[in-house]
Amino acid sequence: MSWIADTLEEFKDQALIIKDEGRITYGDVLAAVTGWQKRFKELGLKKGDCVAIIDDNSEATVFLVLALLANRNIVLLPMEDNERTAKNLEIAYVNGFFQPKDGDFVYERRAEEKSHLLLDTLRDSDEAGLIILTSGSTGDPKAAVHQFSKLVSKNSAKKKKSFRTLVFLKLDHIGGINTLLAIMAAGGSVVMIKDRTPATICQAIANHEVELLPTTPSFLNMLIMAQAHEKYDLSSLKMITYGTEPMHQSTLNSLAKIFPDLKLKQTYGATELGIFPTKSKGNGSRWMKVGGNGVETKIKDGTLHIRTKSVMLGYLNATANIDDEGWYNTNDKVEVDGDYLKILGRQEEIINVGGEKVYPAEIESVLLEMDNVEDVAVRGVKNPVVGAIVGATFVLENPEEKVDFNKRMIDFCLEKLDGHKIPRLIDFSDGTLMGSRFKKMRL
Repeated sequence: MSWIADTLEEFKDQALIIKDEGRITYGDVLAAVTGWQKRFKELGLKKGDCVAIIDDNSEATVFLVLALLANRNIVLLPMEDNERTAKNLEIAYVNGFFQPKDGDFVYERRAEEKSHLLLDTLRDSDEAGLIILTSGSTGDPKAAVHQFSKLVSKNSAKKKKSFRTLVFLKLDHIGGINTLLAIMAAGGSVVMIKDRTPATICQAIANHEVELLPTTPSFLNMLIMAQAHEKYDLSSLKMITYGTEPMHQSTLNSLAKIFPDLKLKQTYGATELGIFPTKSKGNGSRWMKVGGNGVETKIKDGTLHIRTKSVMLGYLNATANIDDEGWYNTNDKVEVDGDYLKILGRQEEIINVGGEKVYPAEIESVLLEMDNVEDVAVRGVKNPVVGAIVGATFVLENPEEKVDFNKRMIDFCLEKLDGHKIPRLIDFSDGTLMGSRFKKMRL
């Protein structure tokens, strides 16, 4: 894609990637992308081939992704090598894949040469494509196919002010690739880190004068509990954006107190749609406007539907929730206040207690206000009498007897929640309640 080469050339003297080890300019990246073009010919890799990258985030992975897109390949976004790898390659109809070896990448062609109508459509139109796997916690992920030019068009339409941005969401996530493309379009810099612990994040902000931290509500809660913000100079930070899951009001209230001078902005997007412009009602508000820049919204039966040009072409292994008029059903339940809406939770996460709807995020927000509670995940538990009851898994700051904690929790909730919303089944966890994408797991 000429957009990639043109952008890298335009800002060639500026830093695109900042790490503890040094800076990598747009010109350095352009040289790496150009080098890959020559290697693709030697490897027999043709435009239109569907290619996977089995690697975690690194600057070398960024170079390779950009080179493949510039070569008009269809790219399955980078993924870690695990028990799902072989199945993911099959789901995405991958022709070949790159893996790191001895400080470089090696390419392996797959024996199977199967294809899919959506991928053939991209090849016929001479377009680069992206395949993004959804983060389903059970079963096979769905493979969303995007036309790269549609995703990049909103970023290349006009130049925007760019913040020095810490890369929190990895390139396997729509938010991660969107961050990279948006920063490139504006000639900005991204700060890359080795891990995503609160201490590492805060140290990187201090060391590299990060201005924008895009992250998830679950991580922000972890940051608050770790109190890492108290140990580092975060004065360079101008904005924190959060998305991918509902924000707990209790977490948002704490953030507003900790960072009174920062702008706290809720973002909204989906693997199937891309990331959209939003406007928060205020730092301490979960209400936001979604839309603009070719994005239309409507609410049907309390569920958010979106129509946009950046919508995926479809899934490789599932039926898309897109109607004949192009409206995508997000399955996000919302409340509406004029032009503003508030995300309540996913349709599939609703707990039906005797006909009453219970949203896990609402209950979690209350429970997080309890003393000694570091994190909590609320879920529905089947019940023969009322259909389901509310269950909760807690991570405690300090050990506590289950019987004593349960009594204390019920007393606390009686003042804040209706009876059917109070957890009736609780357990404890010594580990994290977040998945690899730092979103709450509610199994």
